[in-house]
Amino acid sequence: MPPIAPPAQPPPLIRTGRPEKVMLGEVLVQQRIITAEQLQHALDLRRSTGKMLGSLLIQCGFITEEQLANALARQLNIPFVNLKTFPFRVDVVRLLPESAARRFRALVLEDKGSTLLVALADPLDLFAFDALSRLLKRAISIAAVPESQLATAFDRLYRRTEEISGLARELEKDIGDAVDFGELSASVGIEGAPVVRLLQSLFEDAMQVGASDVHIEPQETGLQIRVRVDGVLQIQTTADKRIGAALSQRLKLMAGLDISEKRLPQDGRFSVRLKDETIDVRISTLPTASGESTVMRLLTQGKGMRSLGSLGMPEPMLKRFRELLARSAGLILVTGPTGSGKTTTLYAALTEVNAAELKVITVEDPIEYRLPNITQVQINEKIDLTFARVLRSTLRQDPDVILVGEMRDAETAEIGLRAAITGHMVLSSLHTRDAISTPFRLLDMGVPPFMTATSLQAVVAQRLVRLNCAECAAPHEPTAQEQAWLSAVSESDAPVPCMQSYGCSACNGTGYNGRQGVYEMLEMDTVLTQAASRADPAAFVRAARTRMKGLTLAHHALELVRAGRTSLPEAMRVGFDVDEQDEHL
Repeated sequence: MPPIAPPAQPPPLIRTGRPEKVMLGEVLVQQRIITAEQLQHALDLRRSTGKMLGSLLIQCGFITEEQLANALARQLNIPFVNLKTFPFRVDVVRLLPESAARRFRALVLEDKGSTLLVALADPLDLFAFDALSRLLKRAISIAAVPESQLATAFDRLYRRTEEISGLARELEKDIGDAVDFGELSASVGIEGAPVVRLLQSLFEDAMQVGASDVHIEPQETGLQIRVRVDGVLQIQTTADKRIGAALSQRLKLMAGLDISEKRLPQDGRFSVRLKDETIDVRISTLPTASGESTVMRLLTQGKGMRSLGSLGMPEPMLKRFRELLARSAGLILVTGPTGSGKTTTLYAALTEVNAAELKVITVEDPIEYRLPNITQVQINEKIDLTFARVLRSTLRQDPDVILVGEMRDAETAEIGLRAAITGHMVLSSLHTRDAISTPFRLLDMGVPPFMTATSLQAVVAQRLVRLNCAECAAPHEPTAQEQAWLSAVSESDAPVPCMQSYGCSACNGTGYNGRQGVYEMLEMDTVLTQAASRADPAAFVRAARTRMKGLTLAHHALELVRAGRTSLPEAMRVGFDVDEQDEHL
């Protein structure tokens, strides 16, 4: 592991032993980071509020966390560490238990043999220094770090893997001691049972790393638990496959599902409270050869709602999309595969049209976000409350705007198109590969060509790309295959600057941090409408490709590559060449 570089001026020597007691305010004034007047103002606030001086200086905007940590590092002759790029070793970090790390705001960075290098949010905290020395039973040296980076590092490094594995083993023993199925069923309903604590830890770990889904998958040789972060599955833990039944039973109880039914798929939802946040959990069970597979989608209430302007649509497309939403009638479809952000885009569109003078009704399965001033209807197939049935009733509710969560069959699509013809603005989603193929997907479902041609106003196709980690992004030289893709999409031999991240502590070694949508939009005009009404794919594709030249998913992904936002492999994954778009028609 490379040594930590101390501040350049003046050249310090890393000192071990107890830090000196220094006056923070005087240090900052001497280093000309703040003025004497600013210090006096903060001291006055401290007397009236009792808050820490450093926190008050940051709160007042006189200094930043980084300036504060750097100033203390220079004064105490200790290193300043940027935790975003530091190459952590989990075994070294966990020399200090999580409870103590969070209590003393400390993190073990390096094991130097005779000493441990420990990052402290407050290097002047002598009590924390003495307590850490006793806990670690080693001599320690101190490094200064920004406090907000510490909080992020705690959540990233103290994953609950060991706790989850331990609870899984405890549950295995609990199941092994169970006399019969009835005893096991009783135990999974007890709040303090290992199965309950295991699920609680699973949810907390998933939220800690920003996971969107939790997969509990029975395999032939064991049970695998994975979480999806930034669209990619990561293994959380593996366990004895016997605990899968207990987990499935408990989750069914929470969702109000039939715990005795293991032969048929079931869907449900429930809410859990974690760290002052309410999490909506959508659960789906599927019988497999090795047992019931359970997948949970996690949705944080109050989060996830985005405005159209924050989605990342190209500005010209965003402007035109807003103009289309302002129309009084027509059908606008958002398309893409599962998990491509269609629902987020539809809800963002709803926030644009949600006004006091409009009646807005949504028909969804399930309702993912609760919206004010909107009538939302939950589909329930068990009582024959289907999309088609609700849509028919919806039209008698005098709506101005209707959102149909998904056009799953010909009947639903046809009713939605009729609503668009008869003076309603209809928003919906559909599973298609791109915008050009969407009208023919409707025809394939059995919708009459004239209805598609006269109702459809525009199609927005989208994907999600992972964004480069800003902390470890570096210039990247395209391979021959990547260069061929660049040349095909950019239609130019001019070099395209590329960045790619190779993994650091800030991104858990993945090289990516967060996701953004890439979009294309096909707006129907006279030529396209005539081709669609004749069900003439060849003419439609020729006209559509002319209109979308330079405006496809691939071109938007390429713009993100040029801007250094994403990598070439990510862009190539979602942005296929436009020449491929008619192969499946």
